[in-house]
Amino acid sequence: MSCSSVFTPIELFAAEDVGRRRHWSDEDKIRIVEESFRGHRQGSATARRYGISRSLLSLWRRAYREGTLGGPDLDDGFVPLVMEEAAPPPVERSAQPPEDARIDIALPNGRRMTIPATLPPARLAALLAVVDPR
Repeated sequence: MSCSSVFTPIELFAAEDVGRRRHWSDEDKIRIVEESFRGHRQGSATARRYGISRSLLSLWRRAYREGTLGGPDLDDGFVPLVMEEAAPPPVERSAQPPEDARIDIALPNGRRMTIPATLPPARLAALLAVVDPR
């Protein structure tokens, strides 16, 4: 039995290559992802075979499922910018109603109340308890 069949291929990096990243073409990524989908639990084995992390393979698989793997690579160029005229500022409305604003309330017992819109809720509750006790 040969010992060479036990060892996996090793990629050597020179001293000047420290921090170097490998760049995979879109065709290679698609081929690797499709290979990882064959069979049960092939993701980890495929990642080991190509010397990539499982998380990177997972990102490629997600992009493959979403249909964005192999699309235009926006990291290498410019993104077009479109300038539009600014929208007019929103109209400010005050949180407080005008001083003369009124609210009409029709009660179930047939009575009607007209109250100022600025009446505090506690006072309104007290008035309703007197006018329409239940």
